[in-house]
Amino acid sequence: MSAALLATQSAATHLLAGPVTSTGGGETFLFWVGASISVLGALGLIFSKKAVHSALCLAGVMICLALFYMAQGAVFLGVVQIVVYTGAIMMLFLFVLMLIGIDAPESLTETIRGQRWAAVLVAVLFGAILIGVFAHAKLGPFAGMDQANAAAGGNVPSLAHLLFARYFWAFEVSSAVLITSALGAMVLAHRERVTARRTQKELAADRFKRYSKDPSVIVTPMPNPGVYAQHNAVDTPALLPDGSIAQLSVNATLRAQGEVRGITPLPVPLPHEAADGDGASPAGANGSGRHEEVGA
Repeated sequence: MSAALLATQSAATHLLAGPVTSTGGGETFLFWVGASISVLGALGLIFSKKAVHSALCLAGVMICLALFYMAQGAVFLGVVQIVVYTGAIMMLFLFVLMLIGIDAPESLTETIRGQRWAAVLVAVLFGAILIGVFAHAKLGPFAGMDQANAAAGGNVPSLAHLLFARYFWAFEVSSAVLITSALGAMVLAHRERVTARRTQKELAADRFKRYSKDPSVIVTPMPNPGVYAQHNAVDTPALLPDGSIAQLSVNATLRAQGEVRGITPLPVPLPHEAADGDGASPAGANGSGRHEEVGA
């Protein structure tokens, strides 16, 4: 019995000491699901016609990368991937896109001749180089995360040593490139005015010029729906100072659908009736100063 236990213990020790040649079912499932989502997100990033959709696809790819990091034991790197890249940088991209606005139609005019064919040629050459590199590469057994972090004493110290000691200048240069890219994007997205911005005085003068040619043009602000009416609703036309109905105070969609509430215009009081001050209401028998509703 003891010999069997010793043999089992020896076999287990040998398996644990040897290199890991297979992964668990959960890790394999996570890899294939995350890899599929990453590939779909990358394709959406490339072929999406709207910049906001491309940014969202890139955020999905970054989240999948964070899951891969955590599955390999680099929890700190996964959290940084989500907090810094997905949570800060990508949200900054989205806010910039929402603030400056991106037009859906793009110019199809080629400003630099031959740039498309040059881009295709460079892409083909770059793909050929990648294929050649992977074809001639000799990959040995991958070292586990524990072995990689053993020299520095943990994942965080190892990552800090790589960023701020071994690859310090590469890290600083990449930061400068990112800042320069952000400034370049802001400069390219900036649009200069072709004409000077019109002032309120110029706009008012233009309205009165159009009014002099067409008396039907309204030069004063229109009252909101329901002003001086019995119901303060969007389908109730406002009343003008002379008691008539202001049809333009109701939304054009409601007018087109025939959903304007029917009302009766107020009677216009004569000058001597308004000056008598006998307490009679010029607006109707109810003395409320408001019109009566018809058919509502």
